[in-house]
Amino acid sequence: MLVNCVAYENGTRLADITIEEISDYLERPGCFVWVALRDATPLELEQMKEEFKLHELAVEDASHGHQRPKLEEYGESLFVVMHLLESNKEENNLGELNVFVGFNFVLTVRNRSQKDFLEVRDRCEREKHLLKQGAGFVLYALMDAVVDRYFPIIDRLESELEEIEEQIFTKGAARSNIEQLYGLKRKIMVLRHAVAPLMEVAGKLSGSRGPTVCSNIRDYFRDVYDHLVRINASIDTIRDTIGTAIQVNLSMGSIENNEVSKRLAAWAGIFAIATALAGIWGMNFNLMPELEWEYGYPLALVIIMSACLFLYIRFKRIGWL
Repeated sequence: MLVNCVAYENGTRLADITIEEISDYLERPGCFVWVALRDATPLELEQMKEEFKLHELAVEDASHGHQRPKLEEYGESLFVVMHLLESNKEENNLGELNVFVGFNFVLTVRNRSQKDFLEVRDRCEREKHLLKQGAGFVLYALMDAVVDRYFPIIDRLESELEEIEEQIFTKGAARSNIEQLYGLKRKIMVLRHAVAPLMEVAGKLSGSRGPTVCSNIRDYFRDVYDHLVRINASIDTIRDTIGTAIQVNLSMGSIENNEVSKRLAAWAGIFAIATALAGIWGMNFNLMPELEWEYGYPLALVIIMSACLFLYIRFKRIGWL
């Protein structure tokens, strides 16, 4: 679906144009066209391919989707893939932004994502002195917006981790905590798969041998790279903390199991002494002492109860009960 199609000249918005008018504006010096598509159909991609002379392999990747973040150069044009993450409490929804960049055009194809980039277009139109740099600055603005959207996700994941950590020493919560930690670990891996390859892309764009179309704004891509380094460091910290939290929860589970084993062993010991005494006096030999004594049975009960009480107090003091 076509979101918008706009022509710019010397950093100024000229007009909203139709697809059929794109070729006319591409021929004007100092002019470039910015087209935005959402969940593009094969027919729309074929139209864009004809208008902008896009490489067929890049168009094929954009139509199939599910690409890893990457930068590919086809002559004087670029094809950049970025992952779009929309996080909630349950999962991370993974979208994709494909950007085709040439000296006189920018084509964005957004897939499986509800959040648009209208604020990026507004920013570019406000910063006319930078928009004069052409399509390269638009690519930077789009990448900067994508990376900035990763920061709230990091904050949300850190908050979830803190909530789980507060429950670590809650009795009986080890299993639930481990399930939540593994769910959080999956979210972190999705974010890591979006960030790590994009660092490589930003590094290429900011390097001295980067694409010519971005040569005037390499310093801006270096800023994006710095942001990605910060995010990647936060991801590593969260992963390490999750690993530590899982080990602590496993240890807490073992401690709880040991406490249960101690209780069972203590009660088994108490009943064992009672069973042993009852077994001895229940053998019914004729010559057993006090067998015919009037108070023999009450005395046996008192001895058994006293022994059990002694063991109970002893186990209670050492914390087994």
